[in-house]
Amino acid sequence: VQLQAFGGGLVQPGGSLSLSCAASGFTVESYVMGWFRQAPGKEREGLICIHSLNGGTYYADSMLGRFTISKDKTKNTMYLQMHNLKPEDTAVYYCAADPPSYYSAKDYCSEQFYDYWGQGTLVTVSS
Repeated sequence: VQLQAFGGGLVQPGGSLSLSCAASGFTVESYVMGWFRQAPGKEREGLICIHSLNGGTYYADSMLGRFTISKDKTKNTMYLQMHNLKPEDTAVYYCAADPPSYYSAKDYCSEQFYDYWGQGTLVTVSS
């Protein structure tokens, strides 16, 4: 199982950016997957997580209305669309995956549940 996250970069406040997470060794439809981020000096936090068994999706409060998760099974890739970016969104963004279990999508937005991680991609929001 491998994950490769890419698409980070420098974006101005109020701008948009889309991150990709290419998966191999499993299908994005079969595993629980999530996006996390870690800002300098802070712990890694779960942003959006999607469950494979029931399609349930959990959004952290600060992501609602600004960030969206999607998957393309033909490309075996998960995406994170980010809009109205703010300087406090500056962080290294990670994608993660794990075989599904009975936990909820909200439960899965905790890093302890994931065995597989992408390498991270840096997003910098600055003017």
